[in-house]
Amino acid sequence: MARHRCYPSDTYDDERALIETLLPVPACETVQGGRPEKHPRREIVDAIRYVVDTGCKWRALPKDYPPWRTCYNAMARWAAAGVIGQIRDQLRNRVRRDMGRSPGAVATIIDSQSVKAAETVGKDSRGYDAAKKINGRKRRLVVDTKGLPLFVTVTAADMTDRDAAKEVLFRPRLMHPEITIVWADSVYAGQLVDWAKKYLNLTLKTVSRPKNAVGFVGLPRRWVVERSLAWVMHARRHARDYERLIQHSESLITWAAITLMTRRITRRQSRRVSQPPSREHTRD
Repeated sequence: MARHRCYPSDTYDDERALIETLLPVPACETVQGGRPEKHPRREIVDAIRYVVDTGCKWRALPKDYPPWRTCYNAMARWAAAGVIGQIRDQLRNRVRRDMGRSPGAVATIIDSQSVKAAETVGKDSRGYDAAKKINGRKRRLVVDTKGLPLFVTVTAADMTDRDAAKEVLFRPRLMHPEITIVWADSVYAGQLVDWAKKYLNLTLKTVSRPKNAVGFVGLPRRWVVERSLAWVMHARRHARDYERLIQHSESLITWAAITLMTRRITRRQSRRVSQPPSREHTRD
């Protein structure tokens, strides 16, 4: 019997159709074979989204979801196989096409965010950000000019943006060779600009805060990625970092972005269906 969907994070039917087609084929349907899956994938996806949206412990999943170990293991398995990143990329391309843009992003923006870490985060993957006075981890997000995520990485908070810059620039460039320009914080200035141009063929432009500015200032280009970080923070799981493994933290941040994009796609589809026919169509 199907579970009654009663939580705001549960998938709608059209969302399920979007996500399930992008998940890997069940082992029982492959040539190698395997046991049939006991629980529907939709319920597992709903459970993962519930954890991300509410911030609850895995062990505290409501009883109408599959067992928490089943849901956690599915999340970890899909993250290790790179499935979550592929879903993110496919959905982002879909959103960009719906907006009348090319699927591949040519221009991107980078920014970071430090968050406190819970006691479940080990000392080997956390640190103290002296600038923000935060003991925890640092997230670095790469988005396109519409704020859609291309890449996310998580490190200890004591790793500065300058130390992590080469990897943060190299990995998106490797996965998305169509990228040609990147806007970033002023810490990326100097030798990094020449390094990015020489080795990655990337144009790196920095956007600095105006001198003598007081309080919040919306910076050109960079406000887009700051808005994306705010979108991620709407999911309560990301108000603090709870994950023991960095790759799980990156995966759940990506799940928050996937939820935003699926909701955006389905809303656009519903608006198209609800639009009245044109006069020309009516005369036909």
